[in-house]
Amino acid sequence: MLALKYQEKLIEVGTDEAGRGCLSGPVVAAAVILPDDFSHPLLNDSKQLTEKQRLELRPFIEEHAIATSVGYVYQEKIDEINILQASILAMHTSIDQLSATPEFIIVDGNKFKPYKDIPYKTIVKGDAKFMSIAAASVLAKTYRDDYMVKIHNEFPQYAWNKNKGYPTKQHRNAIREFGITKHHRMSFRLLPDQLSLF
Repeated sequence: MLALKYQEKLIEVGTDEAGRGCLSGPVVAAAVILPDDFSHPLLNDSKQLTEKQRLELRPFIEEHAIATSVGYVYQEKIDEINILQASILAMHTSIDQLSATPEFIIVDGNKFKPYKDIPYKTIVKGDAKFMSIAAASVLAKTYRDDYMVKIHNEFPQYAWNKNKGYPTKQHRNAIREFGITKHHRMSFRLLPDQLSLF
């Protein structure tokens, strides 16, 4: 059973990201502030849910949350600052855009940078422990998937509608055959047998 909050006194936002391990597309983070009476029987870490369940949860979360927001950091910025910094930036961006101001931040994982002077707590596997992080994981994942399906139409040979930019065999074979696109992360090892340029 997921807990609603890490602490009881302050307005708490949960944040999580999707797409860190992908070869293409943005890293997407979401931030969610939930009311004290929030519950949904399906809510869990988005990785434990089917796509259908995530899509069922998304409108429910958006309708019943106090505030939700989604932040995108695209491949050019990922290449410039690295994927960890880009993930944190996406989380900061999503918190920035909230219509309510949080007083405490809970973050999935073990890495975060201070946001303004708001206290925060990093929680490993937080998306399987706290509702707001789980809700953020669902939003981040579904909005990122939507984006990958959209750019799939531009470059259908990479099957991003199915692999969402993750390093599947099919995706890597397409990179071998068709090369890289403007959506690929140049700082990533796009092929396991990539030759060094030096």
